[in-house]
Amino acid sequence: MRRSFDLSSPAPATLPEQGPIPAPRTFRDFYAFEQHVATCRKNRGLAMEPAWYAHPAFYFSNPLGLVGHETPVFAPAGCEELDYELELGLIIGRAGRNIRARDAWNHILGFTIINDFSARDLQRREMSVGLGPAKGKDFATAIGPCVVTLDELRDRIDGEGRIDLEMSARVNGRELSRGNAASMYFTWPQIIEHASRDALLAAGDLLGSGTRPRIGSPARGRFCVFKCRCRSAWSPAACGSIRPAGSVAFTRVGGRR
Repeated sequence: MRRSFDLSSPAPATLPEQGPIPAPRTFRDFYAFEQHVATCRKNRGLAMEPAWYAHPAFYFSNPLGLVGHETPVFAPAGCEELDYELELGLIIGRAGRNIRARDAWNHILGFTIINDFSARDLQRREMSVGLGPAKGKDFATAIGPCVVTLDELRDRIDGEGRIDLEMSARVNGRELSRGNAASMYFTWPQIIEHASRDALLAAGDLLGSGTRPRIGSPARGRFCVFKCRCRSAWSPAACGSIRPAGSVAFTRVGGRR
């Protein structure tokens, strides 16, 4: 079953198609998969940071950079290493501040697919100063094509608050990511509790899980999928919806040299 919800005022006509969530006020992207964090740090010669386990880390991304199903996406200026990130997205359905973990499910509308496009070369440079990501991330994030409401997924939630959903990503038909959302270190109730501490979560706000680890271990920590010699257009095409057998595919649709 698919439903549409009027969560906020419509996006201005000049904005790109934003998918199933019309102009969320905020977009917080978390870092909730321990395997992904540990692998990235190991490939840079770093041990796991103990502070990561203290609370769910996140950054604010650009809600005006959200694009919908099959919207063409261009690599940002100066980018030669365009990457994708497979994520599970959560949409807030009921506003709240200082939400307790035990009450968090009452504030969830449902889930969707997120493809967090990333300009890795830009990201490395800007984060070398100890702040960010910024321009390496804010140009485009694909979501959709639909929201699966929480009532359809309650049988997939375990006693600890993790949700059992298979996740996979394909690039030009080749599967590069596969896993399960239940492997997140932090639970969604913990994430909502932390995000809403001393801050308002509004209806329609988007929370991202962070990246599901890739198949295999990229050499030297480099996660770059596309080498871009031009501003090629890419289309994030989502196949089906988030469900026990959900998947998302990304297909090149053209470009110019």
